[in-house]
Amino acid sequence: MSQHITLGGKPDSRGFFGAYGGQYVPEPVKARLDELSGAFDAALNDASFQRELEYLFVHYTGRPSPVFHCANLSRMLGGAQIWLKREDLNHLGAHKINNTLGQCLLAKRMGKKRVIAETGAGQHGVATAAGAALMGLDCTICMGEVDIERQHLNVVRMEMLGARVLPATSGQRTLKEAVDEALAVWVNDPEMFYVLGSAVGPHPYPYMVRHFQSVIGREARAQMLQELGRLPDVCLACVGGGSNAIGMFAGFLDDMEVRLMGVEPGGRGTAYGEHAASLCLGEPGVLHGFNSYMIKNAEGEAGEVYSISAGLDYPSVGPEHAQLKDLGRAEYVSVTDQEALDAFFSLSRHEGVIPALESSHALAQAIKMAPAMSSDKVLLVNLSGRGDKDVTQVAALMRAARKENA
Repeated sequence: MSQHITLGGKPDSRGFFGAYGGQYVPEPVKARLDELSGAFDAALNDASFQRELEYLFVHYTGRPSPVFHCANLSRMLGGAQIWLKREDLNHLGAHKINNTLGQCLLAKRMGKKRVIAETGAGQHGVATAAGAALMGLDCTICMGEVDIERQHLNVVRMEMLGARVLPATSGQRTLKEAVDEALAVWVNDPEMFYVLGSAVGPHPYPYMVRHFQSVIGREARAQMLQELGRLPDVCLACVGGGSNAIGMFAGFLDDMEVRLMGVEPGGRGTAYGEHAASLCLGEPGVLHGFNSYMIKNAEGEAGEVYSISAGLDYPSVGPEHAQLKDLGRAEYVSVTDQEALDAFFSLSRHEGVIPALESSHALAQAIKMAPAMSSDKVLLVNLSGRGDKDVTQVAALMRAARKENA
């Protein structure tokens, strides 16, 4: 296996991971990105920055998050043992805080006074608002109008934390449009820092987000060795933009005996506009300043996507995932809305853990795989968030199902 895929290393000087990534941006924006890249590299070489971030991980986020054996679910399914990396137990309920603390700390170090972020399901928006409050930064969050409605609880949380929430009203009014709106505000304000939520965007964002999220994989690897004296056979994580997955994979990439599996949103089916499975059903293309796999329309532009989960309906994916797919180091599959919902209820009712709908996609794939594997095999699922934010949406689906069956 080529050395250059090691996630602990940097992309090349132009920000490419193999054929993917880069900076497809106008010159004024490139200057802003180059400033950010230089500041990030300097922070990585500053022991005081690392110490402060580690302190916040422990005393603010509550790290390390534990691993947990789903003994009841594993027994019911038969076959492989399912374990969870409990990112849902982080402060604010998801993995997003790992990245927002790092970026808000960097923004403060750079002397920025304002931050802006996009959000889909709202967890990145909440985590950015919290990081900004902690660092004394003014905060603006862009969120699709559709997502504001289906994730209203997180909108309230952002506002409680002092952020302004700007609705994105164009196009599908979901995550892609929220990114569009945030970028438009950011490029016109040189004193504003863009806290990008996933491992996407132009360089250095994919590299930077992976660095801050790699704490997931480092912890998980050490914890599985401590608990079982061995590594898992398969690591699974949901993939929208791909930050929780690349964070998990970072800890295991050089362990070739560990299969890495990203699980995309299969939505309602494989027809155009019914899913957001860019790695499984898309093709290479440029969106939001980077090259990766993406869902395209007939004109070759970013196409319509759909998922039951507001955090997964993005028409592209992080460039490192595209590289890992092409190299064959990671596998990418998709599961449907219904499979994710079934997994949501299975974990809730058999283990007393309510997962986020995003994380339920990865869990659904583990549930599909476990019965065909022997009982000495181990599947480790990154439970990237908890389902509090999804209660209203799932309750509505439950009421609709009861009415239909009445």
